[in-house]
Amino acid sequence: MSEIACTLEDGGCYCLLSDVMDLLGRKYVMDLVCIVAIHERVRFGEIESHLPDASTSTLSTRLDELEAAGLLRREQYDEIPPRVEYELTEDGEELGRRLEPLLEWAEAFEAE
Repeated sequence: MSEIACTLEDGGCYCLLSDVMDLLGRKYVMDLVCIVAIHERVRFGEIESHLPDASTSTLSTRLDELEAAGLLRREQYDEIPPRVEYELTEDGEELGRRLEPLLEWAEAFEAE
């Protein structure tokens, strides 16, 4: 039996989810995953246009956190002006697919 199954059956905590939920619960993280997923490859300026209320520094920090978590890939091109593009890694794409049912549930919940 897997560790997660034992944890859940025993009524224990969801400890294995703590780090993931901490990251996903940060402001703009879920938005960023969705934006990058929709565009497949996206530049920073385009991300900013989707989130006009977010500060540049906050978006930059969140993108760095997603990259550090292995969910996002950042590619910088040696051009003037500099060009940076973001795309989801395989793990990031899987996260997006796994979040779809949760989004559907949230939409139904809000509709009630």
